[in-house]
Amino acid sequence: MRIGLITPEPGHPLLAETTALLTPEHEVEALDPVTLGDVPLPLPLPLPLPLPLPLADVYLLKSRTPHALGLARYLERRGAPVVNSAAATALCQDRTEMAGLALRAGLPFAATRTVGPLGAWAREARPPAPVVVKSRLSRRGDLVARADGGARLRELARDWPQEPVVVQEYAPNNGWDHKLWAIGDRVFSALRRSELSPGGRGPTHPLAPDELPAGWADLVRRVGSVFALDVYGVDIIDTGGGTPLIVDVNAFPGIRGQSGAPEALAALALSRAAAGRA
Repeated sequence: MRIGLITPEPGHPLLAETTALLTPEHEVEALDPVTLGDVPLPLPLPLPLPLPLPLADVYLLKSRTPHALGLARYLERRGAPVVNSAAATALCQDRTEMAGLALRAGLPFAATRTVGPLGAWAREARPPAPVVVKSRLSRRGDLVARADGGARLRELARDWPQEPVVVQEYAPNNGWDHKLWAIGDRVFSALRRSELSPGGRGPTHPLAPDELPAGWADLVRRVGSVFALDVYGVDIIDTGGGTPLIVDVNAFPGIRGQSGAPEALAALALSRAAAGRA
C-alpha cells in the first residue's frame, strides 16, 4: 500500500511512529502542502498540481492550513481517500459551525454565541457571569480566555481588537479538562489542568479506559459520527457527577504520549487504503 501524509511536519511523534510501523511492508510519502517539492505554491493552488504519481491509496490530512485543505480537496476530486476529509476538517475550524452542528445533533455542547470582532463587542458587553472568549477560527495560537467582567474583556480586546470571536458561558468545574481522542473506534484519554484555571495549563496525565466516566467513550464515538471524523479530539469538562459538557472538537490532533495510538493510526490507514482499492 502507498500512504500519503499531508503535513509540513512528518517528524511529528504520532506520524513518525506510525510511519515506522508501516514502512517495513508499505510505502509512506510525506507531502508538504505549501511546496509539494522545492517551489512554494501560491493560493489558490494552481491546477493541475505537480503530484507524485500514481496517487497514494490513502492520504492522512495532518494540517489545517488553506494549502493543506486545497490539496486535500484536489485529491478527493481525483478519487483518493483522505482521512479526515477536507470538509470535515474545515468544519472543525469554525467554532460557530461546530457548535451549531453539535447542538442540532443533540450533543451536550456548550451554548455558543458569535459576537463578531472582539474590540467592538467588548465596548458594549456587560456579561452577568464569567464567560469564555474564543477565536471563531480554531488554529494554533488562537484566543481562548476566561473573562469575569468588562475590565477583563477590554484587556483582551486591546490585544485582539479585530479578532472574530465566539462566547460561551463559563461552566463551573473542577479545573481539569478531559482530553479525549479517537482513531477509528479506539478512544484514548488524559486529564490536563485547564488553561482557564487560576494556575493556568498544567501537564497531561494519561487515563486508562476504565477511568473514564460511564458513557463518555460512546459519546466521543458519537461525535465522530456526527462530524464525519475518523481521527479527532474532543475536549470535555465534568460539570458535576460525571455530567459531560463538550467545549471543543478538533480534527486530527497530536495525540501525543498515548500508548497504542500509532498502531491504531497505522491500522486505520491500511483499512481505508484497502477499502479505496476495493
